[in-house]
Amino acid sequence: MSDDDLEPLAPADAVEMYVSHRETELSEKSLQNHRYRLDAFVEFCQERGITNLNDLTGRDLHRFRTWRGDGISVMTLRGNLATLRVFLEFCASIDAVEPGMREKVVLPEVDREDESRDVKLDESRAEAILDHLSRFEYASREHVIMAVLWHTGVRLGTLRALDVSDFDAEAPALTVRHRPETGTPLKNGSAAERSIAVGESYAEVIQDYIDHTRLRAEDSHGRAPLISSSQGRLSESSIRLTVYKWTRPCMVADCPHDEDPTTCEYMTREGASQCPSSRSPHGIRRGALTRMLRQGTPEEVVSDRSNVSRDVLEQHYDRRSESERRELRRDFLEDA
Repeated sequence: MSDDDLEPLAPADAVEMYVSHRETELSEKSLQNHRYRLDAFVEFCQERGITNLNDLTGRDLHRFRTWRGDGISVMTLRGNLATLRVFLEFCASIDAVEPGMREKVVLPEVDREDESRDVKLDESRAEAILDHLSRFEYASREHVIMAVLWHTGVRLGTLRALDVSDFDAEAPALTVRHRPETGTPLKNGSAAERSIAVGESYAEVIQDYIDHTRLRAEDSHGRAPLISSSQGRLSESSIRLTVYKWTRPCMVADCPHDEDPTTCEYMTREGASQCPSSRSPHGIRRGALTRMLRQGTPEEVVSDRSNVSRDVLEQHYDRRSESERRELRRDFLEDA
């Protein structure tokens, strides 16, 4: 295709078309992430005076790579550039850039260890947190948030999507449902629907929470959320803040950073996430899945329970050492 065959299109307009095109394919969260990454590309184009994608060159893409990489991790840069490649493929399909333009975006090399490295909540800390909550804030909303995330290893969005009716105290189990039409889509859509077995002690905490401390509220769709607030369904940001709050070590033990809790800047609601030792909901998920694997739970069971492929499970969540894997294989063979 020659330049004469291209049709003029502004970068910002192309992003809007791309987002609209992907709406039915991506979850709301993923779509937001794509838009955020591409907004950086639009900003770069504005700075460079690129008003028409027809004029985009490989040299421009190299400059963007350098510009975007300033101050962010290699993994974040790789994610941004991977989204840009998909975007440019779309642009080529609508005659906005030359075919093959995406190949001019060079992804940075990331070795497997760096790609999968991330912090997780250690089992000993999780047990200390849950023991504290069980003793001093039993069956509170925060107790249930921390207990369910740790026991099941579900994503934050999955926890938020649960209704009271999704809990079966007789089984006991939690049923996960994809309900985008009423505001709670799951990351992997209907494929993420499943029933998750719940241990007896955890089921008792959930039932006591429902019976005694849960705020009796409905969301804007008339559903009764399990994790409720005075406004209806508790927001993702509020759940995330709860996790950051309780994973600060000083909540249940001494501060490992020699800070005084009475003056520490991380003891505020907004500062909790900045504590070097606090963990995100994903850090709990990573720790929970690692615990299941270390306990000898078969990978296919962990995969089904947490709605993650076995490849992703191995690369991003399995933190067992080779010696731990060897001993688990030996135990399995001896018991067989």
